[in-house]
Amino acid sequence: MWIEEAEELFKSYFPYYLFIVLPMFIIISPINPVSAAYEFPVYRMQHYDLHGIAHGCRSASVNLEARSLQSWGTSRHCVVTRIQDLTVDYFRNIRGKAGALLIIFPEDVSVLSHEEKQHLMMLEDVMLAQELNIPVYFVTWTSELEKIATEISTVVSTDDRTKSASEALFASVSANGYQIVINPRNPSPKTDIKISSIQGNLAGYAVEGKTSTIAIVAHYDSFGIAPDLSFGADSNGSGVAVLLELMRLFSILYSDPKTHGRFNIIFLLSGGGKLNYQGSKKWLEDQLDSLDGSIIQDASYVMCLDTLASSDGLYMHVSKPPKEGSPASVYFKELKLAADRQTIINVEGVHKKINLADDLLAWEHERFSIRRLPAFTLSSLKSHKDLLRGTVVDTYENFNLERLVQHTQLIAEALASHIYNVSGSELFGGSLQVDKTYLEAWMKFLATQPRSAQLLLGKDNALITFFKDAFSRYGRDVRISHSTPDKRDPDYMFYEVTRGTVNIYSVKPAIFDLILTMIIILYLGIVYLVIQKFSSFYNLACSLTSKKKVT
Repeated sequence: MWIEEAEELFKSYFPYYLFIVLPMFIIISPINPVSAAYEFPVYRMQHYDLHGIAHGCRSASVNLEARSLQSWGTSRHCVVTRIQDLTVDYFRNIRGKAGALLIIFPEDVSVLSHEEKQHLMMLEDVMLAQELNIPVYFVTWTSELEKIATEISTVVSTDDRTKSASEALFASVSANGYQIVINPRNPSPKTDIKISSIQGNLAGYAVEGKTSTIAIVAHYDSFGIAPDLSFGADSNGSGVAVLLELMRLFSILYSDPKTHGRFNIIFLLSGGGKLNYQGSKKWLEDQLDSLDGSIIQDASYVMCLDTLASSDGLYMHVSKPPKEGSPASVYFKELKLAADRQTIINVEGVHKKINLADDLLAWEHERFSIRRLPAFTLSSLKSHKDLLRGTVVDTYENFNLERLVQHTQLIAEALASHIYNVSGSELFGGSLQVDKTYLEAWMKFLATQPRSAQLLLGKDNALITFFKDAFSRYGRDVRISHSTPDKRDPDYMFYEVTRGTVNIYSVKPAIFDLILTMIIILYLGIVYLVIQKFSSFYNLACSLTSKKKVT
């Protein structure tokens, strides 16, 4: 009789108790489901078009299984790796076959060795050479990420032939896996694009009814593999800082009638410098193609400032060597004379013709040289191909402030010697000298915020407003001009999504789910048979025990 009651209990009440008690065991379990999910800010790779050529990654969404450099195999995998471990060959293989790439970036790039920095810059150059179809993101290192990357590296590769089939199966089942999920907005083209350039003047006094003009130009935007990681301390924060210091110094001289210079000085902070100098191009079109004319038409020379603290050398880049006795030639001589007084600085001239067949110009002065204006670029880099001009390695921690002060002193002395026709004299001394604290303040301000062009769009940008206030403090006739791409055939185009959030979930591999499903089915099948055939199992057990007693 009790057998029938037990059978009835299993059939009627046991399933309900199972549904109630099992969730309670899950709730009071010591395993915390929250600890299996992680969330980090991520920075998307560059995504823009320039002269009809696509650059950067086209896709943004990721929902893939995480694998290491050695264990990934298909487009269903997101490769997770440290930037130091990623080689050019690895990247080219990932670009064509993997589903996505998540790169762990150092918390402080200044701790990288010289070889690691060179490797990173070369990798940036290769990655931006052509468009990518897979999403590429960067995430800053944390201890939690280090743990995740270590566990991912233990996942057995499907191509690992050093293990037996049973060992590989057991390792793949027992290993912990991770799912990478990034769900940003759709990377659609930006519609309201305005690249701003700021202009300010210092008017010189007229000599025989005519006043010559000197233009000093620097682009303020930065560039790197990821817009939100591009701080551009040297390229071109240093050029901006030197321009603003020159503006401060000469505004003091021009405010005194005794030291009022005979040249008009135009100061221009141009936007879109890393996009083939779009800001300078638009500014020149406005100046030279207007019916009213412009003082830039009578320019003695245009001095462009670009990356001024990367070496002890100072190079004057020209598209055409200046004629003997021309204003540009005189300035170069004054620059060498000033350098002779500072023996640690070497001044050289570098001549490179403009190759009109190239889509990209080498230096900003070429924009002015094309319009037949005498122009040159001052830089501490000898070649325009130097990878330091566009890298996330260019941070304030890697910056040499003392070198910038020396180069600023040199440039200012040479400019003052030419303007006041006092060759070989030191004009900036005593109370009127290059202010190191002023340069340091500007460099810290510029190098603590990313200045990639797509982050500075719009006329109400805080950085542009800050530049305008500085120009208004020292210059006159301050203006802001805006460059916008043509709607029918744009020279450049930016896209939404430069940053996002990555969710990393701790999961088991797919084969684990398959085996677990088979075990659950087998277990439920056994439970079902026990419940349905309980009386038969009981009678069988009784018959076996009774036989043993008889014997």
